[in-house]
Amino acid sequence: MNPARLAAAALAATATLALTPAAAQAGPPEAPPMQYAALGDSYSSGTGAGDYADEECLRSDLAYPRLLANGLGADLRFAACSGATAADLLAEQLGALDAGTDLVTVTIGGNDIGWTEAVAACLTPLMDCTGRIEASETLMRGQLPGLLDGVYDAIADRAPRAEVLVLGYPRLFNARTTCGALHQPSVAEQTRMNAAADVLAGVLDAAAADHGFKYVDVRESFAGHAVCDDVPYLHGLRYPTAESFHPNALGHANGYYPAVAREV
Repeated sequence: MNPARLAAAALAATATLALTPAAAQAGPPEAPPMQYAALGDSYSSGTGAGDYADEECLRSDLAYPRLLANGLGADLRFAACSGATAADLLAEQLGALDAGTDLVTVTIGGNDIGWTEAVAACLTPLMDCTGRIEASETLMRGQLPGLLDGVYDAIADRAPRAEVLVLGYPRLFNARTTCGALHQPSVAEQTRMNAAADVLAGVLDAAAADHGFKYVDVRESFAGHAVCDDVPYLHGLRYPTAESFHPNALGHANGYYPAVAREV
């Protein structure tokens, strides 16, 4: 070997020896962060929790998706939007998903069943809201399953390897007492509305199971903390009205967040 090549080989060997201990100490490269997408309506956007990052969708930095992403060290695509229906999710939120998505959470369906109208009727003094509740239940059983199938099929198609958690809705009332200036709805109306919430939970659970998704039932997480309870996790009638009958910051931190974190 000529002297130049010999010198080059010796220099390369010396460099390799110098780098080997440091390389051995470095260990394996860190795994990339989890890719998490939060889809759905106001119960996922955090309407009612305050500290809003935007005024259009009322996405809150105190909402359970933010808390979950922080707890997991995940990258969050926060697409949930106040007022979203199943059609809105399909039209506006699927861009948050791709083949690299690891985790999806979603609440959807509450704005597709006339539930806001039913609650408003039960808040009106001297008005029998039974018919509105029954109409909402008819939509839950008849129309909603097909809408959920469309949403869940689209999620599975856009994020084929993601774990999908379908979150439910809490019962709003304690069905023991009334509160607020008008003392509405009555205890009987509260009981009837809670029964309708249980119907909705059953529909969501069955649709999630049909698609191989996991249903996260939050009713027990909110038990003892309904509207009119001493420490409510839900707002009653309030201003701005968009926050009415939605989880407050405690509802996200102590109700939704622990329920979903246990399932991840």
